[in-house]
Amino acid sequence: MQPSQTRFGLSVALSTPFRPDARVDLGRLARHAAWVLDNGAGSVTLCGTTGEGASIGLTQRAQMLGALQGAGIAADRILVGVASASLDEAAAQARMALDAGCRGLLVAPAFYFKGVSDDGIFAWFSRLFERTPGVRDVFLYHIPSVTAVGLSAELIGRLRKAFPAVIAGVKDSSGDAANTARLLEQHGDLAILVGDERQLAGAVRKGAQGTICGCANFMPDVLAPVANEGRDDPRVKAVVDLVCQYPVMSAVKALIAHRTNDPAWLEVCPPLEPLTAQQTRDLTAGFDRIVGAKAA
Repeated sequence: MQPSQTRFGLSVALSTPFRPDARVDLGRLARHAAWVLDNGAGSVTLCGTTGEGASIGLTQRAQMLGALQGAGIAADRILVGVASASLDEAAAQARMALDAGCRGLLVAPAFYFKGVSDDGIFAWFSRLFERTPGVRDVFLYHIPSVTAVGLSAELIGRLRKAFPAVIAGVKDSSGDAANTARLLEQHGDLAILVGDERQLAGAVRKGAQGTICGCANFMPDVLAPVANEGRDDPRVKAVVDLVCQYPVMSAVKALIAHRTNDPAWLEVCPPLEPLTAQQTRDLTAGFDRIVGAKAA
């Protein structure tokens, strides 16, 4: 399947609700996915960074897919994050999503060993694709702040050349506008997605196709015109700057809990920890001050 020319738009890096025993709360997950889709998102991405995907095993991933599809969410509105240092595990995650008919895969490189070369990363992706029959619609995930393993524009070019029917796009979560510009220049026929919401509007105006992002968990209506039209909204930068003052996954959950008036959303999967009560009060008060401001 060749990369689609259809605009990607806004996909929510869906936060994962956990029960106190660190198992996924499937009911909350399905309700949350339905809400973001009803309020501006074009799709959801399960098991990404914001969704704590590296902490979620195959059994629960299968249950999560089943919960969303059981709630009437079409598979073509679901992407799935692949995050494992093990080729066999990564291939199993990918096959599960593709067998379910999901829209695509957000694939991070193997992240345990650091200081690896482009040749080594290329070999890892090559073996992964070889172990995943029918692999398609792969969005390469560049998030060096988390993986400490970057995906250079040159490596992306090598993967495209070797697997022309597989690579659909790149999610650039480097926070480096120059890197996004380089990707647009060299690989602009792919869907270039911007993870940092503060840079999204400008990148969309220069040719980026949208985003998979965490703040859409609690304000998809605000981010939809930014992702789809490149429309500036000063609230976006202010909210992201605020969220980044705290552990991000926990802060996103605190704001979902605030929106839903549901403290169960504060649970995170160990080794992450929830915000303190004071942090939560400060964060939500700051958020309320910002979202009351009108867009320019």
